[in-house]
Amino acid sequence: MKILVAVKRVIDYNVKPRVKMDGTGVDLTNVKMSMNPFDEIAVEEAIRLKEKGVATEIVAVSIGPAKAQETLRTALAMGADRAIHVTTDEEVEPLAVAKIIAKVAAEEQPQLVILGKQAIDDDNNATGQMLAALLGWPQGTFASKLDPSGGEVSVTREVDGGLETDKLKLPAVITTDLRLNEPRYASLPNIMKAKSKPLATKTPDELGVDITRRLETLKVTEPAKRQAGDKVGSVDELVGKLKTLGVVQ
Repeated sequence: MKILVAVKRVIDYNVKPRVKMDGTGVDLTNVKMSMNPFDEIAVEEAIRLKEKGVATEIVAVSIGPAKAQETLRTALAMGADRAIHVTTDEEVEPLAVAKIIAKVAAEEQPQLVILGKQAIDDDNNATGQMLAALLGWPQGTFASKLDPSGGEVSVTREVDGGLETDKLKLPAVITTDLRLNEPRYASLPNIMKAKSKPLATKTPDELGVDITRRLETLKVTEPAKRQAGDKVGSVDELVGKLKTLGVVQ
């Protein structure tokens, strides 16, 4: 089984984003970047499937500027076999990302495409669903457990009422949730080995995908600061304040 894993370069989750002074976007100057945490989980799951003997090859793909190769090298250091970098300096919207991954999937013919359920920079949660629609493949979103067997994959996902388990026929698209696994750290020897692993480059034009933006960002603002709360000295005082606010009768 070949697995295709999509990864994205985003602001590191430990960094607080800063909005540009003119409100046109997020300031990325001298900001630490890393792999999207949900995509790390996708890479880890693919590696675990390979370690179990289920998968035979893991191909990582990323779309973005030249520095996105650093993210791909991280995936290779974790355990991916080779990588594909679709180079562009333009900001690519989810639909265009899905179209590019669909083209790569058509060339690579994987049995599973695994990607994070969302990217922490825009939180769109749309690429996996669009990709499944473009490919005409079944999809398992927000996966907290995967169990491929006999041309099918069992996907356990969290829903409002508890857990839901779906069986999908392969090939399929999976988007990962936080509870699927805990990603490993790449060891120093593997980081060194990753430098010699194959990394192919393509462009959206070579894949025949138009990445022209369809949406326009009018303004980016920081969330309003939370107001300080009131301290109360007793339960009776708390209940009194809640009654005053009309929260309780």
